[in-house]
Amino acid sequence: LDRYLKEHVSVHNKPSTAKEARRHVETNIKPQLGRLRLTDLKRSDVKQWHSGFAKQPYEGNHALSYFRKALNLAVKEWELIDVNPAAVIKKFPEYARDRYFSEEELMRIGRALNELEAHPTTHPGALIAIRLLALTGVRLSEVLNLEWRHVLLPSAAIELPDAKAGARVVPLGAAAVAYLASLSRGSDYVCPARTEEGPVPLKSFRRLWKKVVDLAALENARPHDFRHTAGTYAAQAGQNAFVVRDLLGHKTMAMTGRYVSKSITPLRAAADEVSARIAGAMMEPPSKVD
Repeated sequence: LDRYLKEHVSVHNKPSTAKEARRHVETNIKPQLGRLRLTDLKRSDVKQWHSGFAKQPYEGNHALSYFRKALNLAVKEWELIDVNPAAVIKKFPEYARDRYFSEEELMRIGRALNELEAHPTTHPGALIAIRLLALTGVRLSEVLNLEWRHVLLPSAAIELPDAKAGARVVPLGAAAVAYLASLSRGSDYVCPARTEEGPVPLKSFRRLWKKVVDLAALENARPHDFRHTAGTYAAQAGQNAFVVRDLLGHKTMAMTGRYVSKSITPLRAAADEVSARIAGAMMEPPSKVD
């Protein structure tokens, strides 16, 4: 596993992929299987290990993919074993989700964030990350690792050099620009750790997200649902599939972008309308004072 990280992951994978591979190896694979000799590893060991993720099917399937790749290298390139014991292990079924937040749910999320922001124990970097997920529709990893040098407020855009589908420019709506402009820049990262050295830890983000879900009384809600919300609202605003997919940076549209010349103007208009609607829903009207 260490050889896999050193000779393959560090050399051939993008930084974001490499980070995820290391997380799975150190957190999900080594603790249970790391002490076994490679030549003693059986298919039944891998099956039993993977079955332990029954309540976390996506996490288990991703861990299996990385483990399978490491063992495949052990067979085909390093010649340490003859057969990959993870080759025929079936993954858990995965079902596509179309969940997006209604305006009423967004209002509850905004109220929960406002309440948590007043607590001194709330991680500020995690709070910023949740608000940016809502206003931009970008992926969680892209938000957590976002650096200020890639935020272009005069152009109302964010440059993502290591996005899932390759480098791309994300157009920002007016609400997202205003929020980013209101933030301090004491760190290189937009969503900093408490020490302001490095980005907010994923564990801190997940801890705060759980509190938001509980306070907002959300059911079956994930941070990724903000992306579905942005896409759904853009479609409801009358944007065509090309604009919606490019707004979210889907791979198919990124490939098309190599051959089709287009202006970012309609994308920024879509981002402006989507972020304004989400920001409006998340803002609770001020209470009246007698």
